[in-house]
Amino acid sequence: MQNLVASSLKYENGTLSVLNQYLLPHQQVWHECNSVEAMKELIISLKIRGAPLIGLGASLLVAHLAEQGATKAALTDAINELEATRPTAVNLMHCMAALREALKQSDFVIAIVATAERLFIEDIELCERMATFGAELINSGDNILTHCNTGALATAGIGTALGVIYKAQQQHGNVHVWVDETRPLLQGGRLTAFELERWKIPYTLICDNMAASLMAAGKVDKIVVGADRIAANGDFANKVGTYNLAVLAHFHNIPFYVVAPVTTLDTHTICGNDIEIEQRNSAEVRGVSGSFGEALWAPTNANVYNPAFDVTPAKLVTGWVLDSGIYDKSDVESGALAALK
Repeated sequence: MQNLVASSLKYENGTLSVLNQYLLPHQQVWHECNSVEAMKELIISLKIRGAPLIGLGASLLVAHLAEQGATKAALTDAINELEATRPTAVNLMHCMAALREALKQSDFVIAIVATAERLFIEDIELCERMATFGAELINSGDNILTHCNTGALATAGIGTALGVIYKAQQQHGNVHVWVDETRPLLQGGRLTAFELERWKIPYTLICDNMAASLMAAGKVDKIVVGADRIAANGDFANKVGTYNLAVLAHFHNIPFYVVAPVTTLDTHTICGNDIEIEQRNSAEVRGVSGSFGEALWAPTNANVYNPAFDVTPAKLVTGWVLDSGIYDKSDVESGALAALK
């Protein structure tokens, strides 16, 4: 397999390595990954995260195992196990489905390697197209609110929603970003702030519950978020807290955009009610741990509700920015999204 390098995932000289995103921004530690169990642990613990990147990491591992001589049966098991790690993110399922098709070929090793390489390179191109389309929606001087992390750390390219902001900054040179900290795992505070600093884009970090006051004060011009799965009717699942922003944006008449590749579409899912929402470990809400150590702020036996995602209904979305173009409510209602797959 050829060398493939992204911000937080790389395959070089026969070695697959993953940047531990759980330790960012203060430690940059790379982990070699050469087994299904290792990749499953990296995915479940969010050391590798972001819907596109999870699919790509799993794909590169399967290709690596194929080159190492794994049998067709072993590769089938690997694909099935990796696919089951994150039930909401449809990009992972898209990648694993492509590998299953490759596995049917007579020379399945070559087919799997070629598929993994194609998926990686395609993701870079998808990000660039989304960013180019989305940047058209951003004006010089805009204050943009975003949630979670949707940048180069979450993809092979420049990102989805954050990629739009990056491209707009390149074109206009005058944007400011409000960064939700994104409880409970602080992907905004740890990762988005890290990327914006690296890109030299002005930003201000806020607690999630400060967004409403910002909107009421007229300090938010647009909201741009990513997605882990988009249903056929335009409803979409994204990091929990996104729905809150959509409701607030609707009340305050602020444009609300979702940015994702066509691979995030799940036309077999009719509406958001049918999206399976992953429930995560209750310890994530009781406290936090990372490169700084561990802090526990709730009783150790506190009951916890910890969905990783929530669903935003299409009626609250101003526009869907995909790698194929920008779609509004009338497009979606006429079945434009469903027709893309």
